[in-house]
Amino acid sequence: MPEDLLREYDPFDIFDAEASRLDWFFSGLDEEGWRRPSRAAGWTVRDVLGHLAGEELYNQACLDGTLGELRLLMEAEGIGGYNEFNEWCVRQRRDLPVEEVLREWRDKNGDTRRRMRALGRDALLETMAGPYPVGEQAFHYDSEYATHADDVGAPVRPDEADGRTFWRVAVGRFALAEQDPSVQVEQTAEQIWVHFGDAEASLSYPDFVEATVGRLPPGNGLSPRLVSALRCLA
Repeated sequence: MPEDLLREYDPFDIFDAEASRLDWFFSGLDEEGWRRPSRAAGWTVRDVLGHLAGEELYNQACLDGTLGELRLLMEAEGIGGYNEFNEWCVRQRRDLPVEEVLREWRDKNGDTRRRMRALGRDALLETMAGPYPVGEQAFHYDSEYATHADDVGAPVRPDEADGRTFWRVAVGRFALAEQDPSVQVEQTAEQIWVHFGDAEASLSYPDFVEATVGRLPPGNGLSPRLVSALRCLA
């Protein structure tokens, strides 16, 4: 079962660790650091913070059972989908003092993490896609936070790098199995073999992680069809 890939990991501990990494990094930035381009296309480091803060509208609506109200807000603002929502959240915060946006994110995300941990991994959370296990939703958030930490250049200690890669591989494999079981994945001690349609490739663990979050660099040698099939996480 895909869920077995995640059994050995605690999604809430990972969520706390990745949030702490981002908070530590954000806390040390000067004005130039906030303006620096991130790896997320079109976003500065400050925009990534604005995205994370704005995303709490969705996270908290899932916890509060107010997704209907959020949908009405999106309709009123002319927001047609996930990407438009992300851009809207960033635009709403670009002219605010960065300290205010950082405080908003800390407060709201801290509350989200506490409430999800209190519910437990087997409870169901109302999401835009319907009821979904809290633990599995937390793993999706874990992946997003780790991805954005890498986007802005938040450092990873050498003693945590391997473990961080291992859980991200597990989450990527889980998300692929959940999204499209026709994508075949076989994991060995050193590489991950992937196959989709008439395309296949052997990837290192880090490259597999980058593929699942849409961060493979140009000229990666994979077919566009396989690159698209492997992207399964935000």
